Amino acid sequence: MKREELKNLNVPEEAIDKIMSMNGADIEKTKSGFGDVDTIKQENDTLKTQLDERDKDLKGLQKQVKDNEDLSKQFTDLQDKYKTDTETLNQQLSQTKLNSALSNALTAAKVRNPKAAEALLDMDKIKLTDDGKLDGLDDQLASIKESDGYLFDKGTQGHYDPKGGNGSADTDEVQTLVDEFKQ
Repeated sequence: MKREELKNLNVPEEAIDKIMSMNGADIEKTKSGFGDVDTIKQENDTLKTQLDERDKDLKGLQKQVKDNEDLSKQFTDLQDKYKTDTETLNQQLSQTKLNSALSNALTAAKVRNPKAAEALLDMDKIKLTDDGKLDGLDDQLASIKESDGYLFDKGTQGHYDPKGGNGSADTDEVQTLVDEFKQ
């Protein structure tokens, strides 16, 4: 949305400023949710590096093992350890991806307090699909909107209508008091 487009629609300058301010706030909020993508990429690179190092270690030990039982046992132990470590790291990466997708989805749903909303979600029913979407989240968010609607930003602001006096400040104070006492 551009300022010129709004001017062409004959929108008052004050309204254009407010619209652009609200639009800018939404864009910044959305941008802040993408910080998690860099974290995931960094963790992914770290995991790949660790896996490459382990594969190299395993190949080196495999050459040394040949007939030696001690080295064979050490090799088997390392294989088991690396397998367990790989599974743990993959689980951590999956959990990080799920948390990032959930955070972005809650921001997109205009949740005011994501931690409070997340506490109301049944995380066992939410699954991250291969395309990055969250299965089971929409139904839960709909029920939370019904039961705890205050957690969501509805995008409306109350109208402020100041109550003023008669607008004349040039009146005689003594006469005003006399008039008030007469009533």
